[in-house]
Amino acid sequence: MKHKLYHQFLERKKAGRKSFTVLIDPDKVNAAKIDQLVALSIDAGVDYFFLGGSLVIDNNLDECIQQIKASCDIPVILFPGSPSQISKYADALLYLSLISGRNPELLIGQHVISAPAVKKSGLEIMPTGYMVIDGGAPTTVSYISNATPIPSDKNDIAMCTAMAGEMLGMQLIYMDAGSGAKRPITETMIERVSSQIESPLIIGGGITSPEKAYRNCQSGADIIVVGNAIEKDTTLIKEMSDAIHQMNRVKV
Repeated sequence: MKHKLYHQFLERKKAGRKSFTVLIDPDKVNAAKIDQLVALSIDAGVDYFFLGGSLVIDNNLDECIQQIKASCDIPVILFPGSPSQISKYADALLYLSLISGRNPELLIGQHVISAPAVKKSGLEIMPTGYMVIDGGAPTTVSYISNATPIPSDKNDIAMCTAMAGEMLGMQLIYMDAGSGAKRPITETMIERVSSQIESPLIIGGGITSPEKAYRNCQSGADIIVVGNAIEKDTTLIKEMSDAIHQMNRVKV
């Protein structure tokens, strides 16, 4: 099984290099919008695209990925909301297990159903411990998952959940406040979690400013994911990228 991007994540973490990911929901873009996002991302030096959504109603996942890959070399990684969101045209798949919740379907049930298709896809599979953190508002991911988010001030619960996920073999830990979160994950929680795990730490949800992205990186985030804020203001792609990559030039 391929491990190219996972090893890249590990090497970047080891070197202290932070990464910026633009999250694209196939239901919220058309061909013209994809071209715009790709052009801005190339100019900004974006490291990765995550592609997926909680529903994906329009069934245009393959077309979105093919259009992106025809225009750039930025890796496309699937961030699926369901087992049906698989495309052989992507570079890798975050194989998400919702370790913050107690819904057995999202811990293992849907994985059993999707395993044959995932195996057949030929994608690089990255087992990911997915943790939903309370962002102060009901989000699609919390509704669809039917799972209670970790309270935003329970840093030790988040830390122990991440540790357990890592010890169970999760290659990545992804903490998400959800699309449209009123408040992003605190730097204190990020620092608490990052200090106790060796796996690359992905942070997303409610990040609306370059300053917040930078502080998250300072606190130990390895990969910052922004989607909703960019949907509203595409100029943030360059600003976010510059802020995150500034960490790579800071001498400690």
